This record gives sequence, C-alpha cells and structure tokens, in this order.
Amino acid sequence: MAWNVRRLAVGWWAGREWAGVRRSVHNAFEESGPERDTLVQSLKAAASAIVAWALTGWWLEAPMALLAPWTAVALVSGTVYQSLRTGAQQFAVIAVGTVWASAAMTVTRDQTMAAMLLTLPFMTLLGNYRRFGSQGILGATTALFVITYGSSSTWTVGHRLLETLIGAIVGISVNALVLPPVHLRSVRDRLRGLARDSADLLDTMADGLREDDALHRAEDWHTEASRLMLSLQSVTDARNWATEGARWNPGGRLRRTGPPPPPFAEDIRWSRICTRILTIARTLNGIDDEDTDLAAPPSCFLVALAAVLEQAACICAEEAEQPGASTERRCREQAFEKAWAAHRTLADNFHHQQGPAAPVEGALSLETRQLLTDLAPRR
Repeated sequence: MAWNVRRLAVGWWAGREWAGVRRSVHNAFEESGPERDTLVQSLKAAASAIVAWALTGWWLEAPMALLAPWTAVALVSGTVYQSLRTGAQQFAVIAVGTVWASAAMTVTRDQTMAAMLLTLPFMTLLGNYRRFGSQGILGATTALFVITYGSSSTWTVGHRLLETLIGAIVGISVNALVLPPVHLRSVRDRLRGLARDSADLLDTMADGLREDDALHRAEDWHTEASRLMLSLQSVTDARNWATEGARWNPGGRLRRTGPPPPPFAEDIRWSRICTRILTIARTLNGIDDEDTDLAAPPSCFLVALAAVLEQAACICAEEAEQPGASTERRCREQAFEKAWAAHRTLADNFHHQQGPAAPVEGALSLETRQLLTDLAPRR
C-alpha cells in the first residue's frame, strides 16, 4: 500500500513537472517573455563555448583549451554590464590562480600534494575577497587544473592566460553583439502582476466580509497582504535589473526594445497602495484576535466596507490589463466613481455609529479613503 502511494506521488510530481516543461517550451516559441529570454541566452552560451573551443583547441591547439569555453560560458550573463564586470573579475582571479599554482609547482618541483598544500589554502581564502564577487572560487578551481595538469613552464602559463582571455573576449562579444539582453519588459510585467494580486486579495476580502462570520479568514488576508510586499520587492529588483541592463548595452541600436518601463513614480505609488492594503488586513486581523480588546464593527459597517474593497479590486483589475496606459481610462474612472460612492456610504455608517467599535471603524474608513486616493486615475 505504501509503495503504491509513493508511486502515485512520484507520478503526480512527474506529470506536474512535464506539464511545466511543455508550458515553458510553448511560451518560448510562441511569445516574448522570460522563457524565450532563457532560451536565447542558453543558445548564446553554447555558441560562445563552441567558438572559444574552435579558436583555442582546434586552431591554436592550446594545451589546456578547456579554459576558453569554460570562461566563455560563464560570461554570457543576464546583462552586458554584468558580462564585462564578471569578465574582469574572472580573468583576474584565474590569472592569480594560474600564476600562484605554477609558482607552487616550480618550488615543489612538480610534487602535486605539496603544491596543493601551498596553493589551496591561500586561493580559497583569496576567493572570499569581495572585489572578486561570485567569481572568487574560480581561482582555486583553476589552480587545481594547473596542478593536476603537471606543467609549470612560462610558456604553459602564458598559454593558459591567453586561453582565458580568448574565452572572455568571445563570451562578452557574443552577449553584447548577438541579441544583447534588454530588460525593459520585467518591470511592466511585475507591476501588472502586483495589480492583479492586489485585485484578487481585495475581492477575496470583500466576499469574506459579507459572510456571517465575516472575520474568520482575517489572518489569511493578513498573510496574503504581507506577500504583496514581497511582490513589491520583486518590482524593485526588476527596476534595478533594467537599469543595469541598459549600461554599456548596444541593444537599443541592435534590436527592438519595445516601450520603456513605467516611470519610477509607479513603484512609489504601488508601495503606498500595498501598505494601505496591508494596514486594512492587519486591522481586520487584530479585531479577530482573541487577545485584543478591540470591538468588532457591526455587520452593516462591514458590508459597506466590502463594497468599497470590491470597487477597489475592480480598479486594480483594470490597471492590471493596461498598467500605466492612457487607454481604457474611462472604465477605471467609472469604477473609481462607484468606489467613492461606496466610501460615502461607509463614512455615513461610521458617523452614525457609537461605542467601543468607533476607533476601529474610523481607522478602516481612513485607510480605505487613502487607498482610493492612491488608486485615483492619473492625469
């Protein structure tokens, strides 16, 4: 019985993975997106390795030609600037590893174990130097190649440095001149995803507030609202990636880049929106907490609050379709008018309420007003 359960679990996992692979392959060939970017960068890395090997192993007949394709593959990075920076770091650390290991072989008269004792502790420590970044480990691995290969003549060391330099030039050239990566779409896509996630959460909260036990899912809403802040961080990461991708990148002249990403003001605006949603969810969760002395608002107030959140969800959904665009603005303005009408009803409920729930109602009324202000159609 247990064996059958494991087989079913493995089969389900394999089916899910296969479906994900098929979906990624389909997206790579059918539309622009991260899947196609990954395909292009992978093919470029393979091509750069083949070219580097052809130059060093086939044409120059270098004694350790594998250094060239190894370096070339590593330098086909996500941005041209990153390729150049990584290339300088990699060549520097490989040069140090090669020279140090060759000197150790000379001192120890080609004794492999003694050369490793002289080389590896220093190179692994040097690999943690922050100027080398993530390339620091390559110093130790290159030193291992040199020591195990067993030759430390000046001619051999020069060839290894030449092979590394050829690989770096090939990798950087391929990345910069063959469909250079331009990261302009990621910011727009992630802002759209953030608007869509906000719409889904606000809609879920609105539905829950109309139920008899309106606050029983408040903790889940607070958790989902916290995840919105993580999505907001991904927008910031994409913005930084796009900025770096434009540095020293000939892509603007060599390929179509599409429209520029939304302005940075949109990031700030959505930061405020996500903060408002998180505050509303936290307040509702605080009411549901058994250890708090906050009084829950009456059902009529929660229903009015649900109407406001529902219209706010409509505004976010509209923006998810056309983030930052002037088209379809009329639809958003109509949703905004309905949202303000719902908020006036909510405010009327608050003004007629008295008792211990008044502070909570005032906080929710204020936060929803600020949310609608931040969601207002841009002029």
